[in-house]
Amino acid sequence: MSKYWSEAVNSLTPYVPGEQPKDTGITKLNTNENPYPPSPKAEAAIREFPMDRLRLYSDPDCGALKQALADHFSVDKHNVFVGNGSDEVLALTFMAFFRQPRPLLLPETTYSFYDVYCNLYDIEYKQIPLRNDFSIDLNDYNEPNAGIIFANPNAPTGRALELSEIEALLQRNTESLVVVDEAYVDFGADSAVELTRRYDNVLVIQTFSKSRSLAGMRVGYAIGHEDLIAGLERVKNSFNSYPLDMLAIASSVAAIEDDAYFRETTQKIIETRDWTENALAELGFITTPSKTNFVFTTHRYVEAAELMGFLRANKILVRHFSKPGIDNHLRITIGTQEEMQLLIDTLKQHPDIVSMG
Repeated sequence: MSKYWSEAVNSLTPYVPGEQPKDTGITKLNTNENPYPPSPKAEAAIREFPMDRLRLYSDPDCGALKQALADHFSVDKHNVFVGNGSDEVLALTFMAFFRQPRPLLLPETTYSFYDVYCNLYDIEYKQIPLRNDFSIDLNDYNEPNAGIIFANPNAPTGRALELSEIEALLQRNTESLVVVDEAYVDFGADSAVELTRRYDNVLVIQTFSKSRSLAGMRVGYAIGHEDLIAGLERVKNSFNSYPLDMLAIASSVAAIEDDAYFRETTQKIIETRDWTENALAELGFITTPSKTNFVFTTHRYVEAAELMGFLRANKILVRHFSKPGIDNHLRITIGTQEEMQLLIDTLKQHPDIVSMG
Protein backbone atom coordinates (compact mmCIF):
# COMPACT_ATOMS: atom_id res chain seq x y z
CA MET A 1 0.00 0.00 0.00
CA SER A 2 1.19 3.50 -0.82
CA LYS A 3 -0.02 6.95 0.09
CA TYR A 4 -0.06 7.64 -3.64
CA TRP A 5 -2.63 4.97 -4.40
CA SER A 6 -6.12 6.15 -5.23
CA GLU A 7 -9.01 4.94 -3.10
CA ALA A 8 -10.14 2.77 -6.02
CA VAL A 9 -6.80 0.95 -6.07
CA ASN A 10 -6.85 0.53 -2.29
CA SER A 11 -10.16 -1.29 -2.49
CA LEU A 12 -9.22 -3.70 -5.31
CA THR A 13 -8.78 -7.43 -4.81
CA PRO A 14 -6.80 -8.46 -7.91
CA TYR A 15 -7.16 -11.72 -9.80
CA VAL A 16 -4.63 -14.35 -8.72
CA PRO A 17 -3.23 -16.27 -11.73
CA GLY A 18 -2.03 -19.83 -11.48
CA GLU A 19 1.56 -20.36 -10.41
CA GLN A 20 4.26 -20.32 -13.09
CA PRO A 21 7.19 -22.12 -11.43
CA LYS A 22 10.78 -21.32 -12.33
CA ASP A 23 12.03 -24.73 -11.23
CA THR A 24 12.54 -27.48 -13.78
CA GLY A 25 11.24 -30.98 -13.28
CA ILE A 26 7.73 -29.80 -12.36
CA THR A 27 4.67 -31.45 -13.89
CA LYS A 28 2.45 -28.44 -14.46
CA LEU A 29 -1.27 -29.25 -14.33
CA ASN A 30 -2.49 -26.02 -12.74
CA THR A 31 -3.17 -23.40 -15.44
CA ASN A 32 -5.00 -25.24 -18.23
CA GLU A 33 -2.26 -24.80 -20.78
CA ASN A 34 -2.18 -27.10 -23.78
CA PRO A 35 0.38 -29.91 -23.32
CA TYR A 36 1.17 -29.98 -27.04
CA PRO A 37 3.22 -27.41 -28.96
CA PRO A 38 1.64 -24.89 -31.34
CA SER A 39 0.90 -25.80 -34.93
CA PRO A 40 4.09 -26.37 -36.95
CA LYS A 41 2.71 -23.75 -39.33
CA ALA A 42 2.55 -21.24 -36.48
CA GLU A 43 6.12 -22.07 -35.54
CA ALA A 44 7.20 -21.60 -39.15
CA ALA A 45 5.42 -18.25 -39.32
CA ILE A 46 7.49 -17.03 -36.38
CA ARG A 47 10.80 -18.46 -37.62
CA GLU A 48 10.32 -17.03 -41.10
CA PHE A 49 9.08 -13.62 -40.00
CA PRO A 50 11.30 -10.78 -41.35
CA MET A 51 12.85 -9.37 -38.18
CA ASP A 52 13.50 -5.95 -39.70
CA ARG A 53 9.74 -5.33 -39.68
CA LEU A 54 9.69 -5.34 -35.89
CA ARG A 55 10.97 -1.76 -35.87
CA LEU A 56 7.51 -0.77 -37.13
CA TYR A 57 4.19 -0.74 -35.30
CA SER A 58 1.90 -3.66 -35.95
CA ASP A 59 -1.38 -3.29 -37.83
CA PRO A 60 -3.75 -1.57 -35.36
CA ASP A 61 -6.72 -3.26 -37.03
CA CYS A 62 -5.08 -6.73 -37.06
CA GLY A 63 -6.74 -7.12 -40.46
CA ALA A 64 -5.05 -10.39 -41.48
CA LEU A 65 -6.10 -12.12 -38.27
CA LYS A 66 -9.63 -10.74 -38.41
CA GLN A 67 -9.98 -12.03 -41.96
CA ALA A 68 -8.62 -15.46 -41.05
CA LEU A 69 -11.10 -15.71 -38.17
CA ALA A 70 -13.95 -14.46 -40.35
CA ASP A 71 -13.15 -17.12 -42.94
CA HIS A 72 -12.87 -19.83 -40.29
CA PHE A 73 -16.22 -19.02 -38.68
CA SER A 74 -18.03 -18.01 -41.88
CA VAL A 75 -18.79 -14.50 -40.66
CA ASP A 76 -17.92 -11.06 -41.98
CA LYS A 77 -14.69 -9.36 -40.97
CA HIS A 78 -16.77 -6.62 -39.33
CA ASN A 79 -18.13 -9.25 -36.93
CA VAL A 80 -14.67 -9.94 -35.47
CA PHE A 81 -12.73 -8.15 -32.73
CA VAL A 82 -9.25 -9.16 -31.53
CA GLY A 83 -7.28 -8.29 -28.42
CA ASN A 84 -4.30 -9.11 -26.25
CA GLY A 85 -5.67 -12.37 -24.88
CA SER A 86 -9.30 -13.05 -24.09
CA ASP A 87 -8.76 -11.37 -20.71
CA GLU A 88 -8.24 -8.03 -22.46
CA VAL A 89 -11.23 -8.68 -24.71
CA LEU A 90 -13.29 -9.37 -21.60
CA ALA A 91 -11.98 -6.24 -19.86
CA LEU A 92 -12.96 -4.07 -22.83
CA THR A 93 -16.35 -5.82 -22.98
CA PHE A 94 -17.09 -4.95 -19.35
CA MET A 95 -16.15 -1.33 -20.02
CA ALA A 96 -18.13 -1.09 -23.26
CA PHE A 97 -21.41 -2.72 -22.25
CA PHE A 98 -21.90 -3.39 -18.54
CA ARG A 99 -21.58 0.03 -16.88
CA GLN A 100 -25.36 0.37 -16.61
CA PRO A 101 -27.86 1.33 -13.87
CA ARG A 102 -28.93 -2.31 -13.44
CA PRO A 103 -26.74 -5.18 -12.16
CA LEU A 104 -24.74 -7.52 -14.33
CA LEU A 105 -25.79 -11.16 -13.81
CA LEU A 106 -23.15 -13.87 -13.59
CA PRO A 107 -22.77 -17.31 -12.00
CA GLU A 108 -21.71 -17.47 -8.37
CA THR A 109 -18.99 -19.95 -9.31
CA THR A 110 -17.24 -19.10 -12.57
CA TYR A 111 -14.11 -17.44 -13.91
CA SER A 112 -13.00 -15.25 -11.02
CA PHE A 113 -11.83 -12.39 -13.23
CA TYR A 114 -15.47 -11.37 -13.79
CA ASP A 115 -16.04 -9.92 -10.34
CA VAL A 116 -12.53 -8.38 -10.46
CA TYR A 117 -13.56 -6.43 -13.56
CA CYS A 118 -16.81 -5.42 -11.89
CA ASN A 119 -14.92 -3.99 -8.93
CA LEU A 120 -12.35 -2.31 -11.17
CA TYR A 121 -15.01 -0.57 -13.26
CA ASP A 122 -17.47 -0.02 -10.41
CA ILE A 123 -20.09 -2.26 -12.03
CA GLU A 124 -22.95 -3.48 -9.88
CA TYR A 125 -23.37 -7.25 -10.20
CA LYS A 126 -25.39 -10.14 -8.88
CA GLN A 127 -24.10 -13.68 -8.58
CA ILE A 128 -26.54 -16.48 -9.39
CA PRO A 129 -25.96 -19.80 -7.56
CA LEU A 130 -25.27 -22.95 -9.55
CA ARG A 131 -27.37 -26.06 -9.22
CA ASN A 132 -26.17 -28.70 -6.77
CA ASP A 133 -24.48 -30.55 -9.64
CA PHE A 134 -22.49 -27.38 -10.52
CA SER A 135 -24.49 -26.73 -13.69
CA ILE A 136 -25.77 -23.28 -14.73
CA ASP A 137 -29.54 -22.86 -14.87
CA LEU A 138 -30.24 -19.99 -17.29
CA ASN A 139 -33.85 -19.91 -16.12
CA ASP A 140 -32.50 -18.23 -12.98
CA TYR A 141 -31.43 -15.20 -15.03
CA ASN A 142 -34.92 -13.89 -15.80
CA GLU A 143 -34.74 -10.47 -14.16
CA PRO A 144 -33.87 -6.91 -15.23
CA ASN A 145 -30.13 -6.63 -15.82
CA ALA A 146 -27.30 -4.66 -17.39
CA GLY A 147 -26.14 -7.82 -19.12
CA ILE A 148 -25.44 -11.48 -18.54
CA ILE A 149 -22.07 -13.22 -18.73
CA PHE A 150 -21.09 -16.84 -18.21
CA ALA A 151 -18.35 -19.19 -19.31
CA ASN A 152 -19.43 -22.12 -21.46
CA PRO A 153 -18.04 -24.59 -20.61
CA ASN A 154 -17.88 -23.06 -17.16
CA ALA A 155 -14.70 -22.74 -15.15
CA PRO A 156 -13.62 -24.22 -12.84
CA THR A 157 -16.43 -26.78 -13.00
CA GLY A 158 -16.03 -27.86 -16.64
CA ARG A 159 -19.78 -28.26 -17.25
CA ALA A 160 -21.32 -27.09 -20.53
CA LEU A 161 -24.72 -25.77 -21.55
CA GLU A 162 -26.67 -26.91 -24.59
CA LEU A 163 -26.90 -24.41 -27.42
CA SER A 164 -30.70 -24.53 -27.20
CA GLU A 165 -30.53 -23.26 -23.60
CA ILE A 166 -28.45 -20.27 -24.67
CA GLU A 167 -30.77 -19.48 -27.57
CA ALA A 168 -33.79 -19.62 -25.28
CA LEU A 169 -32.07 -17.09 -23.00
CA LEU A 170 -31.42 -14.77 -25.95
CA GLN A 171 -35.09 -14.93 -26.89
CA ARG A 172 -36.16 -14.05 -23.34
CA ASN A 173 -33.44 -11.51 -22.61
CA THR A 174 -33.78 -9.09 -25.53
CA GLU A 175 -32.91 -5.75 -23.88
CA SER A 176 -29.34 -6.42 -22.78
CA LEU A 177 -26.21 -8.17 -23.97
CA VAL A 178 -25.41 -11.82 -23.29
CA VAL A 179 -21.69 -12.65 -23.32
CA VAL A 180 -20.63 -16.27 -23.74
CA ASP A 181 -17.01 -16.84 -22.74
CA GLU A 182 -15.88 -19.89 -24.73
CA ALA A 183 -12.25 -20.29 -23.67
CA TYR A 184 -12.72 -24.07 -23.46
CA VAL A 185 -15.40 -24.71 -26.07
CA ASP A 186 -13.15 -26.69 -28.42
CA PHE A 187 -12.86 -29.62 -26.02
CA GLY A 188 -16.36 -30.99 -26.52
CA ALA A 189 -18.97 -28.23 -26.19
CA ASP A 190 -21.07 -26.48 -28.85
CA SER A 191 -20.10 -22.92 -29.77
CA ALA A 192 -22.64 -20.11 -29.77
CA VAL A 193 -20.94 -18.42 -32.74
CA GLU A 194 -23.76 -19.55 -35.01
CA LEU A 195 -26.20 -17.63 -32.79
CA THR A 196 -24.35 -14.38 -33.55
CA ARG A 197 -25.67 -14.62 -37.11
CA ARG A 198 -29.29 -14.51 -35.90
CA TYR A 199 -29.19 -12.44 -32.71
CA ASP A 200 -27.70 -8.99 -32.20
CA ASN A 201 -27.57 -9.34 -28.40
CA VAL A 202 -24.92 -12.05 -28.06
CA LEU A 203 -21.14 -11.72 -28.01
CA VAL A 204 -18.94 -14.82 -28.11
CA ILE A 205 -15.38 -14.59 -26.78
CA GLN A 206 -12.68 -17.16 -27.50
CA THR A 207 -8.92 -17.51 -27.13
CA PHE A 208 -5.84 -18.99 -28.80
CA SER A 209 -4.42 -19.90 -25.39
CA LYS A 210 -6.06 -23.30 -24.91
CA SER A 211 -6.90 -25.34 -27.99
CA ARG A 212 -4.42 -23.47 -30.24
CA SER A 213 -1.45 -23.80 -27.84
CA LEU A 214 -0.56 -20.09 -28.02
CA ALA A 215 -1.01 -18.99 -24.38
CA GLY A 216 2.37 -17.24 -24.52
CA MET A 217 1.31 -15.12 -27.50
CA ARG A 218 -1.74 -13.61 -25.73
CA VAL A 219 -4.38 -13.60 -28.47
CA GLY A 220 -8.14 -13.47 -27.90
CA TYR A 221 -11.12 -12.47 -29.99
CA ALA A 222 -14.84 -11.78 -29.96
CA ILE A 223 -17.51 -12.50 -32.55
CA GLY A 224 -20.81 -10.66 -32.66
CA HIS A 225 -23.02 -8.15 -34.44
CA GLU A 226 -21.04 -5.37 -36.11
CA ASP A 227 -22.53 -2.76 -33.74
CA LEU A 228 -21.12 -4.68 -30.77
CA ILE A 229 -17.73 -4.91 -32.47
CA ALA A 230 -17.81 -1.17 -33.18
CA GLY A 231 -18.38 -0.53 -29.47
CA LEU A 232 -15.38 -2.67 -28.56
CA GLU A 233 -13.24 -0.87 -31.13
CA ARG A 234 -14.18 2.50 -29.61
CA VAL A 235 -13.00 1.36 -26.19
CA LYS A 236 -9.89 -0.36 -27.55
CA ASN A 237 -8.82 2.73 -29.44
CA SER A 238 -9.26 4.80 -26.30
CA PHE A 239 -6.98 2.40 -24.41
CA ASN A 240 -4.41 0.69 -26.69
CA SER A 241 -4.44 1.10 -30.46
CA TYR A 242 -1.88 -1.70 -31.02
CA PRO A 243 -3.03 -4.64 -28.87
CA LEU A 244 -1.29 -7.41 -30.83
CA ASP A 245 2.31 -7.56 -31.96
CA MET A 246 3.36 -8.76 -35.42
CA LEU A 247 4.52 -12.20 -34.28
CA ALA A 248 1.25 -12.80 -32.44
CA ILE A 249 -0.74 -11.91 -35.54
CA ALA A 250 1.38 -14.03 -37.88
CA SER A 251 1.40 -17.12 -35.64
CA SER A 252 -2.33 -16.87 -34.93
CA VAL A 253 -3.22 -16.64 -38.62
CA ALA A 254 -1.14 -19.76 -39.27
CA ALA A 255 -2.69 -21.58 -36.30
CA ILE A 256 -6.29 -20.86 -37.28
CA GLU A 257 -5.58 -22.07 -40.81
CA ASP A 258 -4.06 -25.38 -39.61
CA ASP A 259 -7.34 -27.09 -38.85
CA ALA A 260 -5.95 -30.63 -39.15
CA TYR A 261 -3.39 -30.08 -36.38
CA PHE A 262 -6.01 -28.36 -34.20
CA ARG A 263 -8.37 -31.32 -34.50
CA GLU A 264 -5.61 -33.84 -33.84
CA THR A 265 -4.40 -32.24 -30.62
CA THR A 266 -7.83 -31.42 -29.20
CA GLN A 267 -8.93 -35.01 -29.81
CA LYS A 268 -5.86 -36.29 -27.95
CA ILE A 269 -6.74 -34.09 -24.98
CA ILE A 270 -10.37 -35.25 -25.00
CA GLU A 271 -9.30 -38.90 -25.02
CA THR A 272 -6.78 -38.34 -22.22
CA ARG A 273 -9.41 -36.44 -20.20
CA ASP A 274 -11.85 -39.34 -20.47
CA TRP A 275 -9.12 -41.78 -19.43
CA THR A 276 -8.21 -39.56 -16.48
CA GLU A 277 -11.82 -39.36 -15.27
CA ASN A 278 -12.04 -43.17 -15.24
CA ALA A 279 -8.67 -43.55 -13.52
CA LEU A 280 -9.62 -41.03 -10.83
CA ALA A 281 -12.92 -42.83 -10.23
CA GLU A 282 -11.02 -46.03 -9.49
CA LEU A 283 -9.12 -44.14 -6.77
CA GLY A 284 -12.26 -42.84 -5.06
CA PHE A 285 -12.62 -39.47 -6.77
CA ILE A 286 -15.92 -37.94 -7.85
CA THR A 287 -15.41 -35.86 -10.99
CA THR A 288 -17.83 -33.38 -12.51
CA PRO A 289 -18.54 -34.19 -16.20
CA SER A 290 -16.09 -32.06 -18.19
CA LYS A 291 -16.16 -30.54 -21.67
CA THR A 292 -12.85 -28.75 -21.11
CA ASN A 293 -9.13 -29.50 -20.97
CA PHE A 294 -9.32 -29.98 -17.20
CA VAL A 295 -11.24 -31.99 -14.64
CA PHE A 296 -12.91 -30.72 -11.48
CA THR A 297 -12.74 -33.43 -8.88
CA THR A 298 -13.06 -34.26 -5.18
CA HIS A 299 -12.02 -37.32 -3.23
CA ARG A 300 -14.51 -39.22 -1.10
CA TYR A 301 -12.30 -39.17 2.01
CA VAL A 302 -9.17 -37.05 1.50
CA GLU A 303 -9.40 -33.26 1.66
CA ALA A 304 -8.51 -31.36 -1.50
CA ALA A 305 -6.00 -29.10 0.25
CA GLU A 306 -4.21 -32.16 1.59
CA LEU A 307 -4.04 -33.72 -1.86
CA MET A 308 -2.77 -30.50 -3.43
CA GLY A 309 0.04 -30.33 -0.87
CA PHE A 310 0.87 -34.00 -1.38
CA LEU A 311 1.07 -33.59 -5.14
CA ARG A 312 3.14 -30.44 -4.82
CA ALA A 313 5.61 -32.29 -2.60
CA ASN A 314 5.90 -34.76 -5.47
CA LYS A 315 6.48 -31.95 -8.00
CA ILE A 316 3.00 -31.99 -9.53
CA LEU A 317 1.08 -28.70 -9.53
CA VAL A 318 -2.74 -28.64 -9.57
CA ARG A 319 -5.15 -25.82 -8.71
CA HIS A 320 -7.11 -25.55 -5.47
CA PHE A 321 -9.63 -22.77 -4.79
CA SER A 322 -10.48 -21.68 -1.26
CA LYS A 323 -13.89 -20.28 -2.20
CA PRO A 324 -16.75 -21.81 -0.18
CA GLY A 325 -18.68 -24.42 -2.10
CA ILE A 326 -15.73 -25.55 -4.18
CA ASP A 327 -13.00 -25.57 -1.52
CA ASN A 328 -12.87 -29.36 -1.41
CA HIS A 329 -12.27 -29.73 -5.14
CA LEU A 330 -9.16 -29.76 -7.28
CA ARG A 331 -8.97 -28.47 -10.83
CA ILE A 332 -6.51 -30.62 -12.74
CA THR A 333 -5.32 -29.66 -16.22
CA ILE A 334 -5.20 -32.45 -18.75
CA GLY A 335 -1.60 -32.95 -19.82
CA THR A 336 -0.12 -35.59 -22.05
CA GLN A 337 -1.06 -39.22 -21.45
CA GLU A 338 2.33 -39.70 -19.76
CA GLU A 339 1.75 -36.74 -17.42
CA MET A 340 -1.69 -37.98 -16.42
CA GLN A 341 -0.31 -41.49 -15.81
CA LEU A 342 2.27 -39.89 -13.52
CA LEU A 343 -0.52 -38.06 -11.68
CA ILE A 344 -2.46 -41.28 -11.12
CA ASP A 345 0.65 -43.22 -10.07
CA THR A 346 1.54 -40.48 -7.60
CA LEU A 347 -1.97 -40.34 -6.11
CA LYS A 348 -1.76 -44.10 -5.52
CA GLN A 349 1.16 -43.40 -3.20
CA HIS A 350 -0.99 -41.32 -0.83
CA PRO A 351 -1.56 -43.47 2.28
CA ASP A 352 -5.30 -42.77 2.53
CA ILE A 353 -5.83 -43.59 -1.12
CA VAL A 354 -3.75 -46.72 -1.00
CA SER A 355 -5.81 -47.95 1.97
CA MET A 356 -8.92 -47.92 -0.23
CA GLY A 357 -7.45 -50.40 -2.62
